[in-house]
Amino acid sequence: LHIVMDLLSLQFIEVLVSDVHTGETLKHFTLTPGDVVLADRGYAQCQGMCAAVQQGAALIVRLNPFSVVLSDAAGAPLELSTALKRQKTATLRTLVVTLRAAGGQHEVQGWVHAYRLNTEQANRARQKCRQGHKKGAPSAASLLLAGWVLVFTTLAPAVLSAQTIMVLYRCRWQVEIAIKRWK
Repeated sequence: LHIVMDLLSLQFIEVLVSDVHTGETLKHFTLTPGDVVLADRGYAQCQGMCAAVQQGAALIVRLNPFSVVLSDAAGAPLELSTALKRQKTATLRTLVVTLRAAGGQHEVQGWVHAYRLNTEQANRARQKCRQGHKKGAPSAASLLLAGWVLVFTTLAPAVLSAQTIMVLYRCRWQVEIAIKRWK
């Protein structure tokens, strides 16, 4: 079940029912200029995000840093774990980035807002990362980045601040609650 929901009215706008072979991607949806897409990390793939941007939509997407290739503003490879390592607890940092698909055929430019969780929250997230890891132990980078909330957006900080983007991203839970009610 793939759903587009209006967060103001909490009504479903578009519903796609598919089989298990159809993955989460923004390319399934009809978007228009001025739409702001709010999506979880399952939608953090360059092909779908590129399709949404080409339709004129802006993005606020929880970033899965291992599903894309990241570059900094100068085009140099960006290791988030290295860039964020010294960030203080409970702080927010913004990085200008370009996201590329592994094959390089799709790219999206924007900003990553990185909020470093407090120690207790980070430890819970790391434990969840260890439990959810399918093969062996998670990498050091995975465990380190589990201590952050990483949100990618195409909306410039001059348009919406990093704090506002993070607050908007938390509204995504309204979708989850609406789906539970619908079921």
